[in-house]
Amino acid sequence: MGANASNYPHACSPRVGGSSQAQQTFIGTSSFSQQGYGCESKLYSLDHGHEKPQDKKKRTSGLATLKKKFIKRRKSNRSADHAKQMRELLSGWDVRDVNALVEEYEGTSALKELSLQASLARPEARTLQKDMADLYEYKYCTDVDLIFQETCFPVHRAILAARCPFFKTLLSSSPEYGAEIIMDINTAGIDMPMFSALLHYLYTGEFGMEDSRFQNVDILVQLSEEFGTPNSLDVDMRGLFEYMCYYDVVLSFSSDSELVEAFGGNQNCLDEELKAHKAIISARSPFFRNLLQRRIRTGEEITDRTLRTPTRIILDESIIPKKYAKVILHCMYTDIVDLSVLHCSPSVGSLSEVQALVAGKPNMTRAEEAMELYHIALFLEFNMLAQEKATVIKPACATELSNSCLLPQS
Repeated sequence: MGANASNYPHACSPRVGGSSQAQQTFIGTSSFSQQGYGCESKLYSLDHGHEKPQDKKKRTSGLATLKKKFIKRRKSNRSADHAKQMRELLSGWDVRDVNALVEEYEGTSALKELSLQASLARPEARTLQKDMADLYEYKYCTDVDLIFQETCFPVHRAILAARCPFFKTLLSSSPEYGAEIIMDINTAGIDMPMFSALLHYLYTGEFGMEDSRFQNVDILVQLSEEFGTPNSLDVDMRGLFEYMCYYDVVLSFSSDSELVEAFGGNQNCLDEELKAHKAIISARSPFFRNLLQRRIRTGEEITDRTLRTPTRIILDESIIPKKYAKVILHCMYTDIVDLSVLHCSPSVGSLSEVQALVAGKPNMTRAEEAMELYHIALFLEFNMLAQEKATVIKPACATELSNSCLLPQS
């Protein structure tokens, strides 16, 4: 015998004792049509006592509505405070000043959007690790040859000495340029590919190849005992920048002697030289790399090697001001842009600063310095610095725009 739902007056009618005052339990979904009302009721909770579901729903919705009103009132109060502050700020302003403020805010918003689009379209900048990997692969400006198992490995003395105590001691015994050093390694199982991977690790901090022997703890311990354990790449490169061991190039800056005399300055102060390594500047900047390769083709490099003097590169300070040179070099060695060195010492001046003082021009703002450094980085094709300065220019410009709008213009 089948049972039809139409035989029941209500899908959720009382089932215990037939009393309408009994406890009711509502579960699931029920559909009914009674006394001319056609509706569908969904009940997902347990309801006890005399309170009907509709009454509870109304009470709950009423509390929720009241809560929303309170929240809306608080939000409106906060908005009113901001509006009040803005009205007080602009109460004494001229209409033209208010319009200029609106334009500044619109320009800042457009600059933010442009920055986002440029960041998405910009190619990834080459890091120090990637440039060091190319330096080891393409052998720019090498100055010593390591001979291992009758194979020659052209390398850079300064980098190996900074990264590995073993090579620091070994290379100190052969200081001449282009020295050939025969490698005698005591660690067993080191063949030519593994030796090349060890050199790659000293340049980049990574072995650059998959070899199960590098997972062997015993071999790694033996290598550590013989070669020493290097620091991280950034730590050793920072030390190389600070101490400039085995430097082989100096950067000089041309200046106007008449302007120096008019300013009462010191020629040596304005022509201060900065030490560097050919390997680093050629790896990080195609401009310096092409410049050094041209010197090799013209024979100028041979003269420097014969005299055992560092190569001198003279830069036009009207194009590359000296005050930015140390920032650029620091970034080449560490991938960090440190603008604090621009104002760390009053004795470190540049031709552009002298010209500005003589002409009575005010000091450059942070945004102007960042913009000038950005253009220098583009000239040197130093993409890491260019992209870093692009990220600095935008917030600096936005800050200056905001500061210029704090007070109405007279």
